Amino acid sequence: MKTNQQAGQQAGVGIMLALTTAMCWGALPIAMKQVLTDMEPYTVVWYRFIMAGIGLAVILAPRRQLPSLTLFLRWRWLMMLVIATAGLLGNFIFFSSSLQYLSPTASQVIGQLSPVGMMFASVLILKERMRGTQIIGALMLISGLVMFFNTSLLEIFTRLTDYTLGVILGVCAATVWVCYGVAQKVLLRRLASQQILFLLYVLCTIALSVVAKPAAVMHLSLWQVACLVFCGANTLVGYGALAEAMARWQAAQVSAIVTLTPLFTLLFSDLLSLAWPDYFAAPALNIVGYLGAFVVVAGAMFSAAGHRFLPVRAKTGPVLPIKPPGK
Repeated sequence: MKTNQQAGQQAGVGIMLALTTAMCWGALPIAMKQVLTDMEPYTVVWYRFIMAGIGLAVILAPRRQLPSLTLFLRWRWLMMLVIATAGLLGNFIFFSSSLQYLSPTASQVIGQLSPVGMMFASVLILKERMRGTQIIGALMLISGLVMFFNTSLLEIFTRLTDYTLGVILGVCAATVWVCYGVAQKVLLRRLASQQILFLLYVLCTIALSVVAKPAAVMHLSLWQVACLVFCGANTLVGYGALAEAMARWQAAQVSAIVTLTPLFTLLFSDLLSLAWPDYFAAPALNIVGYLGAFVVVAGAMFSAAGHRFLPVRAKTGPVLPIKPPGK
């Protein structure tokens, strides 16, 4: 009885941590869009990395858990680190750039392509087996995307407008995240997730120092500075909560809850546009678009955890936690 009670408590904590991650990532693009009006995406991402890196160093250093670099004396692990760094850096930059042309909700919905891409990459590269529920979830997700963009499909596929460019950048963000996801999955065999993130934050900060313009923060209003600080803290808290949730609860259930991220973005956008219409714009969606957002989330959720409801006989590989691009 005591064991079951402890398991129930751990699951409860896991649910709260996973919801924290989903809400953090849901609010992130809304705050970023406030800053991107007066700061380039490269600089915004640089500030996010450096704030998250410092925060993670403060957490890991007292515990003597900072990663050892001796592992990367071997070219295989060094190559994985380079791929993971390039993938995460590309994801953050493409995602931030897409927000210059798309609404926060649209960027998050497109980001749900990442787990689908990771699913196929795991089959082709890591030789994992594909579940029937994953295929069904992928088909649901694609159908939901068509519904979500129902009023813009003609523009997206026939003209290279700013909106089309935003969609292309969002798809690029989801695509390069797959490279990061595969490399991280390999690195997890030797390092803890927080150690990997610390290395990636440091390397990405160094890489962006060439093009970032930190002095641009002087041209921001106090409100925009607050949003920028929120973005940095959000990066640290979102990933930290995810790592703790994974330690307390099963990966499939955590992944299923994290797929709620676009719905939190949609909810926060609607509420903020009602409270402060001068600062926040309401999502320009019709009923089919709103329904499409739910179908996208349902598809991603079914792909991540559908096997829990429709178990299959074949053994499958572990489910990678779903992380929306630019988080």
